[in-house]
Amino acid sequence: MTRSIVAIVGRPNVGKSTFFNRLIGERLAIVHETPGTTRDRLYGTTEWNGVPFTVVDTGGIAFEDKDEVNEGIMQQAQEAIDRADLILFLVDAIAGPTATDFDVADLLRQTDKPVILVANKADNLQRSFSAVDFYQLGMGEPMAVSAIHGTGTGDLLDEVVARIPREREDEGVAADARLAIVGRPNVGKSSMVNSLAGERRAMVSPAPGTTRDVVDTLIQYKGASVLLVDTAGIRRRGKIEQGIEKYSVLRAVQAVERSDVAALVIDASAGMTAQDTHVAGYVLDAAKGMLVVANKWDLVKKGPTATLEYTREIKEALKFADFVPIVFTSALTGQRVTKVLDLALQIATERKKRIPTAAINGAMQEAFVQHPPPYSRGKALKLFYVTQAGIEPPTFVFFVNEPKLLHFSYSRYLENQIRERFGFEGTAIRLVFKPRNERE
Repeated sequence: MTRSIVAIVGRPNVGKSTFFNRLIGERLAIVHETPGTTRDRLYGTTEWNGVPFTVVDTGGIAFEDKDEVNEGIMQQAQEAIDRADLILFLVDAIAGPTATDFDVADLLRQTDKPVILVANKADNLQRSFSAVDFYQLGMGEPMAVSAIHGTGTGDLLDEVVARIPREREDEGVAADARLAIVGRPNVGKSSMVNSLAGERRAMVSPAPGTTRDVVDTLIQYKGASVLLVDTAGIRRRGKIEQGIEKYSVLRAVQAVERSDVAALVIDASAGMTAQDTHVAGYVLDAAKGMLVVANKWDLVKKGPTATLEYTREIKEALKFADFVPIVFTSALTGQRVTKVLDLALQIATERKKRIPTAAINGAMQEAFVQHPPPYSRGKALKLFYVTQAGIEPPTFVFFVNEPKLLHFSYSRYLENQIRERFGFEGTAIRLVFKPRNERE
């Protein structure tokens, strides 16, 4: 059975993301004083008194703003409310009840979900006493807490686990592949997630930077489960502005770290850019699997050799990752979108592949004979033994006479030989060189 869902809702700047971080015990949500920092739903799991549950952070609800981004925030908050088993209605004990708080209370009265009114920022006794002012919202007794200091959160969590169902209908299984959707801003990442998932889960907007937090979506595909991770667009280091976007980039990098495979989404109508190769570098630094998704293919004026020409251009830009497959898609029309899932599952399988020691050792001994390493300082690198030491990523340990004699180009040659003989399409592999006396 799956965990119960607890959604945190409220107007902007009442401390929802800080409270979310307090509950799950890690800094997962972006915390910033700018209203509207949290835009998409953000999930985290926690446990209290042996009862596990999922916490959902939402963007601040602001009824007076009618712009596109705020409407997206409202839609995402409503979806979180609809999916929740329990709602934590967060208000600001310092500011006291506001008109927007009353509007949020009216919204929550329309749902049949249980609601706990939480007065945050009650950092001292006087503010705790002032929490009684929120009785006028008509949402029951307010519980005073301080998300920053942790005051009152234990009593609140006792109440949470007492009111959530201990079992929920199973909604899925552990993911067979974790697929991070990455890329520079405004290339269609959220649209791709929506197309893959078949529902509006991640917020979609043509404005660069709309998605700031990581949004996980578990889907079933051909009997396998795939966890889609939508991330904020990554820009080159020099282009990252201080503040919210900076932390969003860190969040995207963290998403890559916890994925098996990353789908690098590029704008096919704009071609491969330096920023795209920079994003690819993030993925390969983490030794993850990767595929390139040339999105917006429907907008490209195509001749008979367009696919070959674009493939050549992408391969040229990604010389350091020529093992990466490429798929041309349109998230808008759904063209070849499922191919992304096919490749992701294939790459995830490749990352788990093991080569028998005799096979890899024999192949590498043969590679040394066919193309001996160059001499360095009057000495040549000698190979004694090779074995696969791990998976995800596939890791091979070479026991040699002197690792410092290894030249980068020869390491690349050996990697290419492994790929030519054993596959590993789409995944980074690691080669580790150790002196023979470290073999044991």
